[in-house]
Amino acid sequence: MSRFSQAISEGDGISVIPVLEGDVEALVSLAEAAGAEAVAVRAEDVGRARARTTLPIVARNGDPEALSAAGADALIVEFQAVAEDGRLEDLYAVAYDLELDFAVEVREEEELEEVLERIDPEIVLLSERDVDDDEEDLERTLDLLADVPAGKLVVSEARIVFRDQVLALERAGVDAILVHGLAREPEFEAALEELVHGPEPGR
Repeated sequence: MSRFSQAISEGDGISVIPVLEGDVEALVSLAEAAGAEAVAVRAEDVGRARARTTLPIVARNGDPEALSAAGADALIVEFQAVAEDGRLEDLYAVAYDLELDFAVEVREEEELEEVLERIDPEIVLLSERDVDDDEEDLERTLDLLADVPAGKLVVSEARIVFRDQVLALERAGVDAILVHGLAREPEFEAALEELVHGPEPGR
C-alpha cells in the first residue's frame, strides 16, 4: 500500500484533497496546516510541491516515470483518454512497477464496468466534472458508488462547497474527495480547514 492509498484508507473520516493551482509552494504548506491528508497538483508542479511538503501528492494525466521521479505518490488517468489500444493496461503496469497509486477517473456506469474488467484498480475516481444541467451535486457519485465492489478505495471529484456535503459522502462510504476552486479563495486555509474539520464554534 503506497503513501496515498494509506493516507485515505486510514485515520478518522473522509480525506479532503485540495486541487492546487497557482502558487503551489505557498498553497501546499497552507493545505498541510489546514489538515489535508494529500494534495493534487498539475504534473508539472509535482517537484515544486514535493520540495515543500511530505504529504502524498496526486497528479493527473502525466508520465508515470517522470511523476515518480519528481516525487508523486499517485496518478489519476481519465478513462476516456486511455481506453484505446491497451494504453490503460500499459500505464497501470508501469505505475504498479513504480509503486505509484493508480486511480482511474470514470463518469458513467459503463466506464466503471470496463475499468474493473480490464485492470481491477485499487482506487476508483468518480468524477462529476461536466455534469449535466439536470444532475444534482453528488448525484453521480452516489449512483456510481453502488457499482463499486467492496474493498476498493473511492475518491469523488464533486462540486464541494459545504461541510455537509463532505459528511454526506463520508456516510455513503467515500474515502476521499478532490476539491476544486479552494485555491482561488482569499482565505484558502480557513476554507479548507472548515471542509476538513467543520466550522469553528460560534461561526
